[in-house]
Amino acid sequence: MSVLVYTESEQGNFKKGALEVASYAKAVANQLGTTVTAVAINANDTSALGNYGVDKVLNISNAQLDNFNANAYAAAIKQAAEQESAQVVIVSSSANSKYLAPLLAVGLNAGYVSNVVEAPSSTSPFTVKRTAFTNKAFETTQINTDIKIVGVSNNAFGLVENTGSASAEAFSPSIPELGVTVESVDKATDKVTIADAEIVVSGGRGLKGPENWGMIEELAEVLGAATACSKPVSDLGWRPHSEHVGQTGKPVASNLYIAIGISGAIQHLAGINASKVKVVINTDPEAPFFKAADYGVVGDAFQVVPELIEKLKAFKAQQ
Repeated sequence: MSVLVYTESEQGNFKKGALEVASYAKAVANQLGTTVTAVAINANDTSALGNYGVDKVLNISNAQLDNFNANAYAAAIKQAAEQESAQVVIVSSSANSKYLAPLLAVGLNAGYVSNVVEAPSSTSPFTVKRTAFTNKAFETTQINTDIKIVGVSNNAFGLVENTGSASAEAFSPSIPELGVTVESVDKATDKVTIADAEIVVSGGRGLKGPENWGMIEELAEVLGAATACSKPVSDLGWRPHSEHVGQTGKPVASNLYIAIGISGAIQHLAGINASKVKVVINTDPEAPFFKAADYGVVGDAFQVVPELIEKLKAFKAQQ
């Protein structure tokens, strides 16, 4: 009765979130006195998973699964769970995992709890802590089904290295008819993605136009951060919609979120509340964002940000 964990990869490389859910799965396995089995789909090298507590990897190599398909991925993970007699299945809180997890729950007749932030406080009954009300509160939830599915909130548990190695074996599940044909996929390269970023630098209409986005990108580069924007900015076409964060965009759970020229509409705040530390730079001291921020700078971004970049570069040069 192993703990099963789905480890997401991008172009064959494991995402940071995959290592985090592997760490979480190891913590659960320790509580249950069992082992961790990972499901990897079209991954180049699975050996890294052993450093985060995985004992065995079911390696699926199938060209049909090169592009994410929730039904197909859920079917593959379901078959892996059945083969391993897994009573607990761990997934991340990425958009893809939140899409496939309910399908997997139906297939396994399992209870599913998303946005979990801590290892179970009890395994009998199985009890977890999760965020609720767009990260404004916590709730304690019991999963009473025989099989449990846990969705771990991004950057909540962290990476925990373990000494060990993972054996790997080929796994060939039956893949259902996909129903969708992918003609092409265009992906940004050489950038930190919002989903994996520990630091996010985000800009709003206070930047006055797309021509001023250079300082946002430069600050992000200095910090090793992802760039993001508010909904009005993406609606105006200043930045791609893939960078829109908020309740109607991508949720952010970074360790540091820097908002520049963003007033802080309730929909935006709802999407970034899971970030651990929030910093706002705005000329308006009455901007709603200041009430939600951990640190605030009342000032002109066109003066504050270049000076911040200069200070950060000087600091890094001393390291």
